[in-house]
Amino acid sequence: MDGKTFIKVLDILKKEFPKWNAPVVSLMAKRDKRTPYQILISTLISLRTKDQITGQVSERLFQVADNPYDMLKIPQEELANILKPAGFYRQKAKTIKEVSRIIVEKYGGKVPDSLDELLKLPGIGRKTANLVLALSFKKPAICVDVHVHRISNRLGVVKTKKPEETEMALMEKLPQSRWSEVNDLLVAFGQTICKPVSPLCSRCPVSHLCERVAVEKHR
Repeated sequence: MDGKTFIKVLDILKKEFPKWNAPVVSLMAKRDKRTPYQILISTLISLRTKDQITGQVSERLFQVADNPYDMLKIPQEELANILKPAGFYRQKAKTIKEVSRIIVEKYGGKVPDSLDELLKLPGIGRKTANLVLALSFKKPAICVDVHVHRISNRLGVVKTKKPEETEMALMEKLPQSRWSEVNDLLVAFGQTICKPVSPLCSRCPVSHLCERVAVEKHR
């Protein structure tokens, strides 16, 4: 699939998107007007955690501390208890503490707005950094999670083995003006229609454009 066809796919998904549940961190960023710090922390909480839990835990945490200064005042054990039942909540408590400390000491309490600086923070990979750049700072960035990586390959847009390879390939296929919407659209699409096992091809609005790479069973 070439870049022009993929843009057609994105345009179709954009029309269908209101019918689906938006990814929770994106939803919170837009609906609740979260700060860059809150978006960063919610993204850390979301790792290996279901959207519903991420939303609940984030809301509970931000009622106690919604900025790095207040976050540092919370004892680590108390923070871990607040983060339950998010996956790996003890490790996330430690990471959130360290990230908050660095943001206060090195960046004056403000989340850095460049990929290179975000990647220096503990626990922050390209996926998280790009999501923060797109949602918080409205910068062109493609956040590649499991859905984006899987669906991009399934559609035939890319032929990659690693998410970082997918990110680079998509950046070449798409104009910068379309980068930031990729994650929202493909995550919602992947959670509702283009599922990992037995995708709902009979209900798919882009089935006529999809190459169905490695799809052995579908509904």
